[in-house]
Amino acid sequence: MKIPFVSFEPMQRDIKKEMLEKFEEMYDKAYYIQGEEYKKFEDKFASYIGVKYAIGVGNGLDALMLILRAMNIGNGDEVIVPSNTFIATALAVTYVGATPIFVEPILEEYNINPELIEEKINEKTKAIIAVHLYGQCADMDRINAIAKKHNLFVIEDAAQAHGALYKGRKAGSLGDAAGFSMYPGKNLGALGDAGMVTTNNKELAEKVAALCCYGSDYKYHHIYKGVNSRLDEIQSGFLNIKLDYLDKWNSARNEIAKKYLSGIKNAKIILPVVNKDNYHVWHIFAVRCKNRDKFEQYLNEHGIGTNKHYPTPIHMQGAYADLNIKEGTLPLAEEISKTELSLPMFYGMTDEEVEFVIDTINRF
Repeated sequence: MKIPFVSFEPMQRDIKKEMLEKFEEMYDKAYYIQGEEYKKFEDKFASYIGVKYAIGVGNGLDALMLILRAMNIGNGDEVIVPSNTFIATALAVTYVGATPIFVEPILEEYNINPELIEEKINEKTKAIIAVHLYGQCADMDRINAIAKKHNLFVIEDAAQAHGALYKGRKAGSLGDAAGFSMYPGKNLGALGDAGMVTTNNKELAEKVAALCCYGSDYKYHHIYKGVNSRLDEIQSGFLNIKLDYLDKWNSARNEIAKKYLSGIKNAKIILPVVNKDNYHVWHIFAVRCKNRDKFEQYLNEHGIGTNKHYPTPIHMQGAYADLNIKEGTLPLAEEISKTELSLPMFYGMTDEEVEFVIDTINRF
């Protein structure tokens, strides 16, 4: 049996007719930037998340960068980020001229450890970026309490957490602002790059909306030195359709995860832990294995696709050599990078495929 790490075919097959009809409708209207579909998706997504404002932008990295700019965070400032995350979280901080300060995760949950945040706070610290990694929310009550104590902004990196819940509230509604990616591989993915900023802060929403459109609050009137990072009309139309299916798709991922969690019994494999306060949406089903490379080779030889998230931690990437963070300084991020392996997880996996993955792992 051949099982890919991910397949979009079942999802796209289910909605193909709607998507093609929507494309034809938009094509005939010939309005491709910030039209009716764009505005509809902003409103629809804000309502889904449970916030007052949503601003469509070009991608998830831009979403975070624009939030930081709208908060006037820049040169000389520091922003706390998890040591275990995709590089985009840190790049957003770098792009505005600030410095990312890495904090280690809770190993079993992979998200930033609130107990380690305060020791990294100083007079330069302006914000905390809490990443909801792999589809599970960070411990936002504790993070928000620390931020309030030190007068810091809280930004959610919700790029992998569309529809995730923390104590009954949606990811994207838990801090001062949140950045989403709608990259095609996400639980809610466009057919290209796309992103979104969510917030309850009217002033911040208006500033992000201007910054993403050349710094313009209305045509040919530029109040900021902005960028061109707009969510286009066609992707908005597609996302309007796909948002209606997101909860169904997330529910299917949860059923797969439940089977993995109950069925994988191999003592060599460390399973992820779900915090009791969370509804995990399983963008990634990440396990750990001390002999990760051998485990990966074994699964691949048996036709099971895998991926690694992420094989080199940010502080050891050449892009951040200038921070001079020595190997061993952030041991948990390094441990995860050496041992993490992601199993197949996608809407449309059959029971037979899931059982094959479980049985194969248990024989390793």
